[in-house]
Amino acid sequence: MEGKLLRPEVKSEGSGAKVRRLFPSTDLEHYDPFVLLDEFFVDPEAGFPRHRHAGFEAVTYIIEGGFKHKDNLGNDSSIGEGGVQRFTAGKGIEHSEMPVGEKQSHGFQLWINLPKELKETEPSYQKVTAEKIPVKHEGKTKIKTIIGEDSPVKTNTPVLYQDVLLEEACFTSVEFPENYRGFLYVHEGEIMIDFMDKEKEKISNDQAYFPKEENRISIRCNARSRFIVISGKPIKEKIRLQGSVVK
Repeated sequence: MEGKLLRPEVKSEGSGAKVRRLFPSTDLEHYDPFVLLDEFFVDPEAGFPRHRHAGFEAVTYIIEGGFKHKDNLGNDSSIGEGGVQRFTAGKGIEHSEMPVGEKQSHGFQLWINLPKELKETEPSYQKVTAEKIPVKHEGKTKIKTIIGEDSPVKTNTPVLYQDVLLEEACFTSVEFPENYRGFLYVHEGEIMIDFMDKEKEKISNDQAYFPKEENRISIRCNARSRFIVISGKPIKEKIRLQGSVVK
């Protein structure tokens, strides 16, 4: 295999919430500029009561269900399926994230490091509803851009974050911008990394692929599959995670 294949670790967080944590984990501490990636599954009676963050930005993307964000800045809003919220913790923010609705809420939360000169920036919050997230179709492939390109979601660190749906058997590719490093994570079905003249590598639901050097990945699938692909420009500063604070 050209790169590295990883599975997340299952953890309990907040009040009764379950997450699949890709990193930091036993196999991968961090992935500059990214601090943490959780795929979360939160039942209606569970959630993340009020807590503090500092030193990074977080982007929450809802696949199913919804989340209500409430913070000490005065923000009190909810996002539903396909929606995104971004908060910049900066010098510090206190907030809660609780599920809304009567079914389990499923999605991803990505923590993005802030460079030293922005660690003490003023905290902020942004909500973007599903209809404002750009979507493009390339044959049998549907691509939603969560961060980057024409997305209204704005982060201080340059990032490209997309959710890719392969609607049926097809061939496609993903490419990381120049000077970015990234990975992909399958959250429905399975895909195959096509190494052309080499053996194909199967990546199933709940697995991630971190390329070694290649910035373009060729992908095949035999049935409906879905994955997120995330890349960012490294900050090249040590990530020191202390609980919910990044120093």
